[in-house]
Amino acid sequence: MAKIPVGLQLYSVRDQLKEDFQGTVRSVAQMGYAGVELAGYGGLNAKELRALLDGLGLQVAGDHVGFDRLENQMDDVIAFSKELGTTYVVCPSVPAARRQDAAGWKQLAATLNEIGKKCVDQGLQFCYHNHNFEFAPVDGSNGFTLLYANSDPRYVKMELDMYWAQKGGDNAAAILQRYPGRCPIVHLKDMTGDAEQTFAEVGEGVLNFQQVFHAAATGGVAWYVVEQDRCRRPPLESVQLSLQHLREWGMV
Repeated sequence: MAKIPVGLQLYSVRDQLKEDFQGTVRSVAQMGYAGVELAGYGGLNAKELRALLDGLGLQVAGDHVGFDRLENQMDDVIAFSKELGTTYVVCPSVPAARRQDAAGWKQLAATLNEIGKKCVDQGLQFCYHNHNFEFAPVDGSNGFTLLYANSDPRYVKMELDMYWAQKGGDNAAAILQRYPGRCPIVHLKDMTGDAEQTFAEVGEGVLNFQQVFHAAATGGVAWYVVEQDRCRRPPLESVQLSLQHLREWGMV
């Protein structure tokens, strides 16, 4: 079975990108990441960005696009994605005012369904990235369940963030088993074992990655993406350590 490629969500090194976008991306490539997931473009247009990544041998694992742009500028988003050569357009979050109750979540599901259909019609795939708020109780259910129960699996897939799922009281491996084939991207992110339960480098915390890898093997996962929202170490050191552990486990 072919290995699932490992990318880096560039949000992990956002401060370094502000100082030197191209140099930081080059450092990520030199570490051995197969691709990057975007959360901003460093002032480059799609053609320039694709040339940079192609030159470094990096694929685009996905592109995080804000909810407002997805609702109001989908033609531009699709054109950018197609020129960039990415497959996955990812919604990183949704406004709190739009998810206050079950009715709100159902309406969000309908909205994301429309966005996803526009993507699929153009040969792209739309995904939603969870945090922990989706798992809070809502009218006898929760936002995560409502979102995926009220959207079409063809149009709304998931970018499953394993840290935030755990923080919300669920479990990434169990989610992969509940939604077979609906999760093309998994965010690999560890959790410290102290009372703070904050972000840790992959393999430096308490989460069970082997369970996730086992579930992903038959779950249709196309990309693993390392992300660390905040780093206690220098960010480039942190993302290199995460990749080192993945390499030691035979995942790279």
